[in-house]
Amino acid sequence: GPYTGAMLASTPASNAQLIERVAGGDREAFAALARRLTPMALRAAAKVLPSAADAEDAAQAALLNLWRRASSFDAARGTAESWFYRLVINAAVDRQRALRPVVPLDAAAEMPCPRPCAERAAQASDEAARLSRAVTGLSARQRAAILMFYGEEASAAEVADALGTTPKA
Repeated sequence: GPYTGAMLASTPASNAQLIERVAGGDREAFAALARRLTPMALRAAAKVLPSAADAEDAAQAALLNLWRRASSFDAARGTAESWFYRLVINAAVDRQRALRPVVPLDAAAEMPCPRPCAERAAQASDEAARLSRAVTGLSARQRAAILMFYGEEASAAEVADALGTTPKA
């Protein structure tokens, strides 16, 4: 009808549509995706990497890979968000490998409290320290899977999709 064009122009493009436009070299579509997806990328990378700076590096690497590999996105195989999440996790794992020895996460549990801690806070700290010790020896991919499942409360299928594997793996 006569209003279709105006209605479409006011409807924001989906992430999948923007990725298709990025595959064609559309810089504005890329900028829009970067604005939408950067906060999620930073949160996801921060769960794998030891510092905010490393998480930012991984998020930037994932966005660069989105630009380079947009044509490989296939909406029939999953959502745009899960495809990008996989790029983020892979970039974070690559960054983790490049870092080699890192300070164990349980070092944070040894930091003194600025004021007296309640028993509940002490228990939470103890649980966090045990979890940190438990995941420290795991590979970055395994750590990402556990943190996504327990920290982000992602389903096994979502974790598997983000890591490019099967739920049984």
